[in-house]
Amino acid sequence: MKTTCLPFVVLPLVLTGCSTTHPGNGAKADSETVLVTYHVQSGKEAKFQAVLSHGWEIYRSEHMVFSKPHIIVRDNEDGDKTRFVEVFTWVKAPDHAPDTVKDIWKQEQSLCEARNGHTGIEGGEVRLITGR
Repeated sequence: MKTTCLPFVVLPLVLTGCSTTHPGNGAKADSETVLVTYHVQSGKEAKFQAVLSHGWEIYRSEHMVFSKPHIIVRDNEDGDKTRFVEVFTWVKAPDHAPDTVKDIWKQEQSLCEARNGHTGIEGGEVRLITGR
């Protein structure tokens, strides 16, 4: 039941994130907003949160992401398995990410697992929508 409710949790948070984004945030046509789902291994949640937080610090220090929106939600799937969902905007798609970022991605991947036919980490570009 919780799995089917996730969109109802994520959508309001995304909309809230949109409302806090300043109109002149510098987003360019080549920026990319993404929604990433992490299927975290049982018992690895605290370590994963630390790696995710450190990754955000690296992205910011490398000027790779905008500060807003940045939303992370945590949910259970299949009863007792944890997943995190993150929404943020790359300044430019990270097609040629530096080694510091690639190292973070490797650490994140090592803490995630494939589930129900899905890879450990899934993501893709999304479009933020604001209410009137």
